Amino acid sequence: MAIIPRTPQGHGWLRPAIGVVELSQSIIQAVPLSARKATGGSSEGYGPFLQLPHFTESVVKKISRKKVRMLQDLRDMKPEERAELLTQVAGFSADESRDVEIVIEMMPSISIDITCETEGEEGIQEGDIVTMQAWITLHRGNGLIGALPHAPYFPLEKEENFWLLIADSMSNDVWISQKVNFVDEATAIIAATKAIQELKEGSGDSVREINAAVKAAVDRVKAGSRLVMSKFQAPAEGNYNLSSYCLCDSWIGCDAKSGIKLKVLKRSRTGTRGMVAADELPALEDGGDEVEEEDEYDDDYESEYSEDDEDVKGKEANGAVVNGSAHVRGDDDSSSDGSGSEEN
Repeated sequence: MAIIPRTPQGHGWLRPAIGVVELSQSIIQAVPLSARKATGGSSEGYGPFLQLPHFTESVVKKISRKKVRMLQDLRDMKPEERAELLTQVAGFSADESRDVEIVIEMMPSISIDITCETEGEEGIQEGDIVTMQAWITLHRGNGLIGALPHAPYFPLEKEENFWLLIADSMSNDVWISQKVNFVDEATAIIAATKAIQELKEGSGDSVREINAAVKAAVDRVKAGSRLVMSKFQAPAEGNYNLSSYCLCDSWIGCDAKSGIKLKVLKRSRTGTRGMVAADELPALEDGGDEVEEEDEYDDDYESEYSEDDEDVKGKEANGAVVNGSAHVRGDDDSSSDGSGSEEN
């Protein structure tokens, strides 16, 4: 519900959408929202640690004395270093330490590679139809791509779901939202093949170039990436600092966030090529699940993405603008890469 288009431009609401996904994470992992509140030395609280077997708040306090204050700190350690920390500092047995290692190897890491450009043109001008192409890549320590999350307290079998959001944090507007699936590889290959073919044919590429691009896309899907493509109408002239989010509904602390710098030029080309009414653009892709917005929020809980306007204005996105097209390759705040392949 939060990402249903509400503005004349077809935009949804960002912060409620993120809040709903984070609520889903907490429900599936049986972690209270209060445990996710930022604490000393950690911007995400101790909640992410509670997903791991045998972890309690007291265990988190013990390992924090060794400067392991965030889940990513623990994930970045070598297996033998983790085992030593857990057995000698946390007081785990060898079997308990192995249980933790198995779950850490199941957790996804996401990275995002996004380009935004006007097909057949060097730059993006106001009113143009902009094509967004996003490759989302998922890695796990155990080498799997699609997997069921570790959720021992959830009463049903739960499949991971990922959401890609392209949004303007300053205005709280979601420009693009699309569900990403890593389980169905066959469907992802078909969708990526069709999307790349249409894109290359529209650019006037030769058959050989099209076939090479399709083969590269298929190989990328098989390696754990998913292609997400969508279109939106370029806004008024100006520089826009957008953010891309890849959010998982089943794991806490495994989301990816990166910046996109979009430069829109004053319209100079003749005619109104590519211009359409905002309500003609698809706002929510077919097959995407609705996201429900909560009416009330816990005053003690603050999302890691909920930033004050003053903080947002002081941050610069990590993207770069080349010849008027925006391109960004970013890693998530805590992990990295996945992908979804759906038609525009």
